[in-house]
Amino acid sequence: MTHALSAPQQVASAGTASRPVVRCALAGGMVAGPLFLAAGIVQGLTRDGFDFTRNAISQLALGEAGWIQTVNFLVTGALLIACAGGLRRELRDGPAGTWGPALVAVFGASFWAAAAFEADAGAGFPAGAPDATALSGHGTVHMAAGAGGYLALCAAFVVLARPLAARGHRGWAVASRLVPVAVLAGFMASAASVLAFTAGAGLGLLWLTAVTVRLVAAPGES
Repeated sequence: MTHALSAPQQVASAGTASRPVVRCALAGGMVAGPLFLAAGIVQGLTRDGFDFTRNAISQLALGEAGWIQTVNFLVTGALLIACAGGLRRELRDGPAGTWGPALVAVFGASFWAAAAFEADAGAGFPAGAPDATALSGHGTVHMAAGAGGYLALCAAFVVLARPLAARGHRGWAVASRLVPVAVLAGFMASAASVLAFTAGAGLGLLWLTAVTVRLVAAPGES
């Protein structure tokens, strides 16, 4: 009888103990976007020849100080993958608990791929680089990784709209289905404006922060 009574208590104790671990993992999703963008903005304002209207943040990985942006990619990817693990524990069973974390993990892995395969020089950066950009093999992989990662993120937002709605945040759920449209619009406009591309990418990162905070603040069924 004693063992029968103690088993539920042990399960509850294990669940309570794991909760701080889950929140710590989810914190990765909360800080990944702001950290990546803040590091990129500071570098863009201090690196010679970099112009936000002509250059993508990815190009900051080029040149002598490029290691800073490479580390930024690696750290952001690690934080996003940790967030994916936290989302899996938070959302538990169901489509959202399976596909949402998996898609966020793909997004995180795309940052590691971007670190491994540098963007091409061009548009005057690094200093002395020609205006024209010649697409190389590593540059192609870099672009493909970024495109694939953001497509996964957009899909994750649509999937995560379900637990948001289930927890009573229907406005957030609607927004989570609309934000991918704005993100993809920014990517489509990148040929005409690098700033549009940067804005779309930044919006995706910041919306993931907002969604993660909302899910943590309102636990419930997925």
